Amino acid sequence: MASVYDLLFTLEAITAAGAGFRSLTEAVDTTTAAGRLMTQTLGAFAEFERAMNGLAHARSAGRLLGRRPSLTAPQRAEIIAKAESGQGSPSQLASLFRVSRSTVQRVLREHRESQLTKAKPTLSKP
Repeated sequence: MASVYDLLFTLEAITAAGAGFRSLTEAVDTTTAAGRLMTQTLGAFAEFERAMNGLAHARSAGRLLGRRPSLTAPQRAEIIAKAESGQGSPSQLASLFRVSRSTVQRVLREHRESQLTKAKPTLSKP
């Protein structure tokens, strides 16, 4: 699979040999500034598309992408338990678990929202 680097390297080699590249199917002519710009733009879009496909494939394969959670599940449960029993404010809990106050508030908000979702009665169709 060729990358933008490979494409540009090949086109640079063609230019260094004193030749130009002209596509017969697309309006690309590397002997002009506009043609070189078009070539680089097309290459950038192709590489972007490959990257997005790679991310989608990784997600579908079950890989977790992004930053690791700053709290483990037991730590989240402990924060919820301490907050519900009044054993600390969000600021105090944040200091205790070495995370930001907003992280603690997000844990508590997500917990409240999950409790509301569980408590909502669902209407069944007869």
